[in-house]
Amino acid sequence: MSRKAVIMTEKDNVATAIADIESGEEIDVEIGKPKKKVKVKQDIAFGHKFALSDIAKESDVIKYGEIIGKATADIGGGMHVHVHNVESLRGRGDLVEKG
Repeated sequence: MSRKAVIMTEKDNVATAIADIESGEEIDVEIGKPKKKVKVKQDIAFGHKFALSDIAKESDVIKYGEIIGKATADIGGGMHVHVHNVESLRGRGDLVEKG
């Protein structure tokens, strides 16, 4: 089976699809030697993210070792992670501290 998703650091709680993934597929993700199997619960389009495990509402969403947003709802492992359930914390002028 060819790789269908990538993660960059052990901190990541989402993976990025590098191919279209169908609901019900079991995807191997790995960083270093340990592999993890994740059963994807929704169709995931190329370039989109899915949760590696449950992410609670208000918890950090971490991609490439960086916090990219906060979950606006509970996100189950294997679920699509996108603008419908994550509030971005990047590129927001309203979060810049004014001195």
